Amino acid sequence: MDRSSIARRGKRLEYFTIAWNTLEGLIAIVAGIGASSISLVGFGVDSFIEVTSGTALLWRMSMDADAHRRERVEMQSLRIVGACFLALAAYIAYEAVSDLATRQAPAHSLIGVALAMTSLVVMPLLSRAKRRVGLALGSGAMEADATQTQLCAYLSAILLGGLVLNLVWGLWWADPIAALLMLPIIVREGITAFRGEACRCD
Repeated sequence: MDRSSIARRGKRLEYFTIAWNTLEGLIAIVAGIGASSISLVGFGVDSFIEVTSGTALLWRMSMDADAHRRERVEMQSLRIVGACFLALAAYIAYEAVSDLATRQAPAHSLIGVALAMTSLVVMPLLSRAKRRVGLALGSGAMEADATQTQLCAYLSAILLGGLVLNLVWGLWWADPIAALLMLPIIVREGITAFRGEACRCD
């Protein structure tokens, strides 16, 4: 497969990423607000960060034929995504600590459980497809985006654990603790992306 065909495949993957994460984010935030679940709301915000990343990568794939612009776009994309991750981490930390301090118990959310389970299936498949494109193009930005998509799968697993513990055993603290467990992953990826360390520009 030639480079232009691989770039077009990358664009199709990013169109899917934008559509999927827009829907996922809306469902998660609405369900999270309804259930007062900080981990579910945080997961929804992360989905919109994926939309931001997907939009930047569409731009990157469109610039693939121009080596100079490709390098600049990769660095800009990584920094935008990194800043969004760090903002998300600050939001989750504040809300989770507040919920623990006030002992605010989230309501049960079957929608959240179903959403997390679906994401656990879809995100690893999407991540592998993106990584193949990134390797074929030598695109550090696409590989970073693949890592971010894989991160979404990890967050889904943490989210699912917190929601199930609350749903089955009524452990109110599981939700904010699950949210706090997301933080090291989010902060690490945010710093790495913001510094441009994931970018192996051509």
